[in-house]
Amino acid sequence: MTEIRHPLPHDLPGIYAICLVTGDVGTDGSRVYENPHLIGHVYAGPYAVRHPEFAFVVADEHGIGGYVLAAPDTRAFEAWEESEWWPALRTQYPVGSAATDADSALVALFHEPERISDDVLERYPAHLHIDLHPRLQGQGLGRVLIGKALDALREAGVTGLHLAVDPRNVGGLAFYPRVGFTRQERVGDGPIVFTIELD
Repeated sequence: MTEIRHPLPHDLPGIYAICLVTGDVGTDGSRVYENPHLIGHVYAGPYAVRHPEFAFVVADEHGIGGYVLAAPDTRAFEAWEESEWWPALRTQYPVGSAATDADSALVALFHEPERISDDVLERYPAHLHIDLHPRLQGQGLGRVLIGKALDALREAGVTGLHLAVDPRNVGGLAFYPRVGFTRQERVGDGPIVFTIELD
């Protein structure tokens, strides 16, 4: 039996584990990253800590099996990360301290986080990340998680949301239009951006 709820502090290890097992463009990242925590520090932990009210996890008898994690105001979230999340990680992981290229790329994001353009944020200020363990994929849970996050953001008065998808993530590229997202024109060789109106 599965349960969908807001994350609790004891869910963080499970959230990090899901982030890793889906961390190689939707497939298992544990074969790519030597340090299993780095990817979660970037794409999962700060969301669950800062905005649990806009986050939902799905749990079953095996533990946390997936999540959706959202930030209602991307620039405000980035400012919080800059003051509260990144400083300790930057001290712990100086540039050049990682053992592999893949880990080094994540550590670099501690020091120079990715930024979406102001043009996107003007209409779509929120963003999210969603991941499901393979054991729970194909059951409609991704659609349910997205729906819960979007409903929570709407109730908070958020008018639009964006997300960025690696162009190699074929599953993600197929999934987001099916749940109401619009694919935007890609700029250069960056990620593919999807958007959705919430008002």
